[in-house]
Amino acid sequence: MPDYDAVAPDSPPPDPAAFAVHRSRVRDRLELAYLREGTGGAPLLLLHGYPETKRIWWRNVAPLAAAGFEVVVPDLRGHGDSDLAPDDHYDVAAFALDVHGLMTEVLGHDRYAVVGGDVGGVVAYDLGVRYPAVVERAAIFNTVAPLLDDAYAAAGIPPEPARHERPTADYFVRQGTDADGLLAELDTPDRRRAYVAAMYTHRLWAAPGHFTAADVAFHAEPYADAARLRASWGVYETATGRREMEDVPRLLEPTDTPTLVLYGTADHVVDATFPDRMAVACRTCIGPFHVPGAGHFVQWEAAALLNTAIAHFLGPRPGC
Repeated sequence: MPDYDAVAPDSPPPDPAAFAVHRSRVRDRLELAYLREGTGGAPLLLLHGYPETKRIWWRNVAPLAAAGFEVVVPDLRGHGDSDLAPDDHYDVAAFALDVHGLMTEVLGHDRYAVVGGDVGGVVAYDLGVRYPAVVERAAIFNTVAPLLDDAYAAAGIPPEPARHERPTADYFVRQGTDADGLLAELDTPDRRRAYVAAMYTHRLWAAPGHFTAADVAFHAEPYADAARLRASWGVYETATGRREMEDVPRLLEPTDTPTLVLYGTADHVVDATFPDRMAVACRTCIGPFHVPGAGHFVQWEAAALLNTAIAHFLGPRPGC
């Protein structure tokens, strides 16, 4: 089984200052923090999920900029260095509207490609359905598939287990139904960092060997802030009906956006039927391709493979 980008325990820690961080106001509501490397290349939006920030793309930014992309990597509202939401919306549609505003209104791109996993994958799917004339292509991995149960049943795909039936889903239930109680227990920065660190270690979202202790600390650090950790659970609260959404996410219809689908097979969070579901949801599906030896965080665990796939599938076409 390939180990892709498994790292040695003594590898140098990630540098938080490796890229310049920009800030721009979007939708006249809040400021998003983002990276922008390779200006003038093919516009490419990289979207993080939970418990991630823009830092999860640290292994992708420079190679993709070198491959000819203008790489834009925002922190979603309430995450990392971006503002908390003044309207208290932390849902898929709000995320999508923010980052689309960043790409089109702030950065001036008429068209762009998008890549995402986890929450970022759902936002990427929403963008392709919501803005089909603007989102040229997408790449999505290890996330929640669109809500097309009848189509999946017709294709012979069995139902996913209910959240409360999954041994690894206790985090989802607690964050979605008792966020304030959970935050009260995580009452120090160290406890908040340790809670997030668990997703990269013993909870087995990732395959073993891909995150050193320094890597885990790098990714957990932004969640030491109580307000940002609490905000990051907002999307889970919308999924359980405990928080209002800005708009209904575009997850109830297939997408015509050509979409590359990958699945890190060592993931203990996303159901193994995810690739089959995405093959039904994406009318032009490239793959799905399984990535053995990688788990939930494909952009980190199999960075070189993902960078190559993005360069070939999402890069500029001859004559364009």
